[in-house]
Amino acid sequence: MDNKEFSKGLELRTKKFAISILKLSAQLPYSVESKVIRNQISKSGTSVGANYREANRSRSKPDFANKIKIAESEASETIYWLEIIQEMEWIAEFKLVDIMKEANELLAIFTSISKNLK
Repeated sequence: MDNKEFSKGLELRTKKFAISILKLSAQLPYSVESKVIRNQISKSGTSVGANYREANRSRSKPDFANKIKIAESEASETIYWLEIIQEMEWIAEFKLVDIMKEANELLAIFTSISKNLK
């Protein structure tokens, strides 16, 4: 797989992740507390792919590196919100397994890309 194929595949993967996050967010209970988390996870979870897409259309290598770092940071933040949801027991554990796995894999990918840019 060449870089272009990898990039397109990762763009698709991050878009699917964003959709999964939005669907999960819609399942959260309606309370003042969960509304805060719903907004936060929706923002960070959709930002991963948006920033990766922007990175692929960057104007320079430093711009690319910056957008990748943002995608990495947003993936990490999304994991944090997933952990909060898990510990609050707002979503059944079995429903979080796959999305948590994907979030961790995306974080690992963006961390690796970021480290290889140095």
